[in-house]
Amino acid sequence: MRLVQVTIPSGKRETILGALDEEDVDYVVSDETSSREYAAIAYVPLPTNAVEPVLEALRDAGLDDDAYTVVLEANTVVSRRFEELEERYAGGEDEDRIAREELTSTASSMAPSPRTYVVMTVVSALIATAGLLLDSPAVVVGSMVIAPLVGPAMAASVGTVVNDRELFVRGVRYQLGGLVLAVVTAGLFALVVRYAHLIPPLNDITSVGQIRERLAPDFLSLAVALGAGVAGALSLTSGVSTALVGVMIAVALIPPAATVGIGAAWGAPLVTLGSGVLLAVNVLSINLAALSVLWYAGYRPERWFRRGAARSATLKRIGVLVVAILVLSAFLGGVTLDSFSRATTEERIRTTAASVVEEAEGSVGVDLRVLDVQVDYTNTALFRKANRVVVTVGIPPGETVSGMADRLDARLDGAAGHDIETEVRYVGTEGG
Repeated sequence: MRLVQVTIPSGKRETILGALDEEDVDYVVSDETSSREYAAIAYVPLPTNAVEPVLEALRDAGLDDDAYTVVLEANTVVSRRFEELEERYAGGEDEDRIAREELTSTASSMAPSPRTYVVMTVVSALIATAGLLLDSPAVVVGSMVIAPLVGPAMAASVGTVVNDRELFVRGVRYQLGGLVLAVVTAGLFALVVRYAHLIPPLNDITSVGQIRERLAPDFLSLAVALGAGVAGALSLTSGVSTALVGVMIAVALIPPAATVGIGAAWGAPLVTLGSGVLLAVNVLSINLAALSVLWYAGYRPERWFRRGAARSATLKRIGVLVVAILVLSAFLGGVTLDSFSRATTEERIRTTAASVVEEAEGSVGVDLRVLDVQVDYTNTALFRKANRVVVTVGIPPGETVSGMADRLDARLDGAAGHDIETEVRYVGTEGG
């Protein structure tokens, strides 16, 4: 619920109060003596979703932008008449929907000052880079908590639907600047870490699990980003805290941005490409989801003659975002297909290796067990192929098996669909 305070201009007192009476809402009026421009102040307790229609009625009655309108959150209103008012506005689809003015004000305040935004983005990128290089999920999560990225994303979407160009430009500028700053910060910090030997030497940066997770984005990554955008917009329109949603949005942006910088510092273009595509898809999807939710929720400019321009701008920006995501989705589709193909091939390799070892066990009369099957792949961004298989076989101490490597190599070539290198390692095992 909200408490709306409205300063009533001189000469419009009866008209404004008449509009409140027509809306059948309770209010308290006090005379205003500090300025001749205003005659009174009206205090109007309202359900959250009643604020916007009541304010529209007051504007129709002559309340202009020069008058002060303050919307405060009210924790409790004790009144039987207010309960009747809540029942009148209850049952709609948007019971928690905040007013357009409150939405715009909240979105504007969510984008911090430039200095704070820069410092928090740099610190977040530094922590994320350290967490990725240390392969520490806890540290990576910590970087997301302080990332100030939810505000700019919501500001750009709100600015679009209400036709506030200044708010839209500010949100876009903050998003682009913040992501570039995060990538540059991560790259410079990664260079320091690499050449100052702050961590053990890493010849292959993709061997780090936290980094490897962000090299091959698939369609599930798109779902995560879309979900974050929807959650951000819904939390904004309902007036609840966006802190947890901000962490979700940072999940989709900060680690990929840091991975792009790490890939550049290590001279690994495939790392930069994969994580760069993931970053682009995520930021576009978050904006698309937030923009679509806000437009569907019915937010429009205050003045009717600006609604056509807002509708045109919204549709154009949604179209641009959709086209960009579809283009990048070709990469996502390739990664998804590649992941499915590799998983299928790896399963065939493991099944074939177990079958060959079982056949050898029956022919030589020695207890053999497959302990591990390691499949190595080519170092490419897409369509990675198995090029080496290491099969670890458990065998009783003192026993030997001849020809195992040749049999495995021939059968695994067929399982992989092409020639691969096969290595067999024997480990002594004792039954018990």
